[in-house]
This record gives sequence, structure tokens and C-alpha cells, in this order.
Amino acid sequence: MSFKEEVEFLRSRLYKWEGDANTFHKEGPYIEVVTSPSNPDGTIRRAVVNRGGKLIHDLAYYWPQYTPITGAADHDIILFTFSKCTGHAGSRIGWAIVKDEQVASKMTKFIELSSIGVSKESQLRAAKILEALNDGLENDTRSDNFFEYGRRIMAERWEKLRKIVESSSKIFGLLEYPDEFCNFSKGITGSYPAFAWLESKKNEDIANLLGAHKMLTRTGTRFGTESKYVRISMMSRDEVFNLFLERLAAAKASNGNDH
Repeated sequence: MSFKEEVEFLRSRLYKWEGDANTFHKEGPYIEVVTSPSNPDGTIRRAVVNRGGKLIHDLAYYWPQYTPITGAADHDIILFTFSKCTGHAGSRIGWAIVKDEQVASKMTKFIELSSIGVSKESQLRAAKILEALNDGLENDTRSDNFFEYGRRIMAERWEKLRKIVESSSKIFGLLEYPDEFCNFSKGITGSYPAFAWLESKKNEDIANLLGAHKMLTRTGTRFGTESKYVRISMMSRDEVFNLFLERLAAAKASNGNDH
């Protein structure tokens, strides 16, 4: 569920959804949500309004298997989720780093009222998994380093996808991401987002085009942009991802094998 859907579902009298921060010009209090790396396109984002409002930084995908860690995150409110760190979405665990104690207290109270708290079993599972990740880092071997392993897998998948897209550059397009120094791995690394933001170069409704070839995607209109874009998960199981590549290649062929 997107932030827009959540806000509109709750129908609070205290706030309402105002859309893209780049087009927000109203005076008065505001809350800006900064998702970085961005979902859906994987780009690094920063606050844009800059008029003294409250900022929430959603860093769900700010992990070294997806993007270079260019610096320590130091914001008033930072959101993380266990599912994007390790893939354990079923645990339904997330956490926040909140500088203002009163805000943190209100957040805790909201969780208690809306979900009767967080499962202790899930918390224990998450703690043990994080402990295992930490042990792997302390062993300091590439084979035990979960994040190095994850980045290799993501890099391989992106390379395969880019080969198909580059062979049909008049049909499909992908964003390019700059290589940067990663403070985690102590070297220059690329970005390998959890989602691919695929563009139709022919300005077609690309979700319908891919859907005709049995590929489920999320249309760009769900993210406030045009239907010529779709978000595609790069996180599926190997057999599912490989089948996606086969079907994308087939869609390219049936839509005209232009270069």
C-alpha cells in the first residue's frame, strides 16, 4: 500500500494527501515523506519543499545490496522495514529511529491501538536473524557476508535485464544509476534497486502490453505518473525471474525487434 492510499483510507481531519512535493506550494504546516532510494524508480531523493515542515525519511531500501551507502542517516524520523533488509516480509516487522520522544510515544500508542502491538514471536525471529547477519559481518568473509551476497545476486539480475532492454532500445528503456563510493563495502559500487522502472519508448500502456504476455506489473499511474511506465520486482525467486526475462524477450520480439 502506498502512502497516498494509507492517507486516503484513514480520512483524518488533521491532514490530507497533497501529491508530489515538487508541486506543493501551499503555506502552513506540512509533512514531507522522503523515500530514498525511491520506490518505484530506485533513485536517491532528498527533501524538496524546505520550508520548516516535518520530514519523514523512508529508508526501506537504503541497504548495501541495493545502493551504495554514501553516509550515515541522520534525520528526525527514519523508517525501516525488515522485509526489505532480508526478505522476511511475513514477519511484519519494521522499526523507526525517532529523535523527538513525544513523537515516538505517539507512534507507539498508534501501533498499540491499530494492531494490538507487535508480535513477540516476530520480534524474536527478527532479532535472531539480525544477530546472524551481524555474525556474518564479524567473520569478515565474502561467503558469510549477506549483503555482499545479495549485491552479487542483484547485480547479476540487473545485467540480464539490461541486456534484453538494450537490445530493444526503441521499445523499452531503463534508468541509469551512477557508481558511488560505498562506506559499507569500502569501494565504488553500483546501484541495483529492488524494482526496475521500465519505460515504453513508444508511449504505450506498458502494463497492458506486458500483461498480454502474462507479466504482472504495477502501472506508473499508481505512482502519480504516466501509463508508459511500470514497476517490476527484481526480488522474485530465480525460476520466476528467469521466466519474466523469457516473456519480456518474447514481448520485445512481438512488438517489433527494433534496435
